Amino acid sequence: MPYGSWPTPVTSALVVRAAARLGEVVVDGGDVWWSESRPAEGGRSALVRRSTDGAVADVLPSPWNARTRVHEYGGAAWAVAGGTVWFTHFDDQRLYRLDPGAAAPVALTPEPDLPAGVRYADLTPTGDGGLLAVRETHAASGAAADVVNEIVRIAADGTTEVLVTGPDFVSDPRPGPDGQLAWLQWDHPDMPWDAARLVVRAADGTETVVAGGRSPDGRGESAVQPTWDADGTLWFCCDRTDTWSLWRRRPGGPAELVLDPGHDLAGPQWVFGARSFALLPGGRVVVPGGDDRLLVRRPDGSTAELALPGYTAVRYLAADGEGVVCAGGGPRTEPVVLRAGLDGAVEVLRPARDLGLDPAWFSVPEHVTFPTEDRGTGIAEAHAYVYPPTNPGVTAPEGERPPLVVMVHGGPTGAHDRTFNPEIQYFTSRGFCVAHVDHRGSAGYGRRYRDVLQGHWGVADLDDVVACARYLADAGRVDAARMAIRGGSAGGFTTLAALCLRPGTFTAGASHFGVADLAALAADTHKFESRYLDGLVAPWPDGADVYTARSPITHVGALDTPLAVFQGSEDRVVPPEQAEVLVAALRDRGVPHAYLLFEGEQHGFRRAENIRAALDGELSFYAQVWGFDLPADEGIAPIPVVR
Repeated sequence: MPYGSWPTPVTSALVVRAAARLGEVVVDGGDVWWSESRPAEGGRSALVRRSTDGAVADVLPSPWNARTRVHEYGGAAWAVAGGTVWFTHFDDQRLYRLDPGAAAPVALTPEPDLPAGVRYADLTPTGDGGLLAVRETHAASGAAADVVNEIVRIAADGTTEVLVTGPDFVSDPRPGPDGQLAWLQWDHPDMPWDAARLVVRAADGTETVVAGGRSPDGRGESAVQPTWDADGTLWFCCDRTDTWSLWRRRPGGPAELVLDPGHDLAGPQWVFGARSFALLPGGRVVVPGGDDRLLVRRPDGSTAELALPGYTAVRYLAADGEGVVCAGGGPRTEPVVLRAGLDGAVEVLRPARDLGLDPAWFSVPEHVTFPTEDRGTGIAEAHAYVYPPTNPGVTAPEGERPPLVVMVHGGPTGAHDRTFNPEIQYFTSRGFCVAHVDHRGSAGYGRRYRDVLQGHWGVADLDDVVACARYLADAGRVDAARMAIRGGSAGGFTTLAALCLRPGTFTAGASHFGVADLAALAADTHKFESRYLDGLVAPWPDGADVYTARSPITHVGALDTPLAVFQGSEDRVVPPEQAEVLVAALRDRGVPHAYLLFEGEQHGFRRAENIRAALDGELSFYAQVWGFDLPADEGIAPIPVVR
């Protein structure tokens, strides 16, 4: 059968069923807790506990939703200690506490004057019934410049004390021994992966910057994930050696490098609560070791490997006796909760959902490195993970080559993690080749690779996605006449820019809440990213001409490639006005396009019906543009394509 039209059990309904996303994993008194986002329940974040007897149960029934809007991306919206749970409820952003045996949560913080105007994240219990938190306070003006981020202590009775105020951003409040407090802070225009500073405050109020920040010559350094050991040693990750490696600061001593495995241990702090290492008794530390393994660093500096067959992405490590628990996933399995012992035993505590599919349906990626334009960056190659068409029951006509979908991650300081992604399998099982591009600027390859995008967003990433598509076409792996590009958020910007500024390579595109107007984004977005483009593009507004030159909307007159646009009506990161302007320009030019606006959705689609509509709509769009038939038994309604 022709590529693209292959029948498959990987439907949009299955994608939604498999789309529950794991959040933080925590160990409390032997019980293992985790959060998971559930599209089938309106996208709410549920809390789940696995007791020591193996029983698994939801802790917060619907409609409770443990999700914060701090930085708009959230993370670390809950914490547990001694069975007591604190969490931020999404609807009102207030803090709540649920004690063991209590019938329902109780509110700790008052209703703010501005609905959802006071938000809490990065919750850290203090051991005395209270907790530390990052508090984000919004003003009635709605202006990003008026948002205040602070570290606060909240007592058991709800009394609140401000501990750190002044920096533009703060995170990771961690109480240490002898009255010490550690946290991260950074200021505009830096992002945390640019120059987050690790600060320690002694009991007498003296503050010391342990690592991170900017040197007098402007060189940036990012410290992340401060964690205290029982002996007063402060552990953290820092990219001083190019990769985010493991460091420590012993009491009274300087920061010292402990382990540089040659790859990034940590990632960019888009959300709160990341944990890339776990401290075990006896001075041992466990970190991700790359594909299929963990590394155990012993006190004498030697290391040992723990095998995790099939798990290429591991995160949220937490100590659990003589081992760790974590979230882990791989190309053939969605994220699961694992317990890995130092004796090599691996136990799955929260298994993947049974999708009823033979693994023969799953396309396994191949890492490729391909040449690209240097343009004075010093790096002339980029990376991608290529997923070939995979379907055990169908072959293509002899001589036909598959269509290509180039996927671009968000951020743009993000990366592809190779965890089982049902959306990718949705396409590959139908006969598409998918290339997930880690363009220069992506995380995971060290700071030098990541910093290429500084001042080059809209240039280097375009070079790389075009180079990847042509590399695969020249190798005869895909049909050069049927190559599409798709992405969300920052990936949507690269998608739109590639079609407008580099026409001729792609013959279709799909933008999911993508950036069309850089100037509009710089002038009207939330505080966390309000100065992000100063580094990626140029200082705003002094560099307004650069914003104009690189914005897809400026070059829409050159856009003659069919395009599908998907947008949420309540998106504060990329407001829907950007999509409306783009669609109006497409309509004025008579370019074939489709547009779906989802009411109530924010930045990223969380509701099952909308995830399905966007995915099926995108497939239907490609079918209409490239002229292949969809499997009749799925009942996919054609998305309206207009001129």
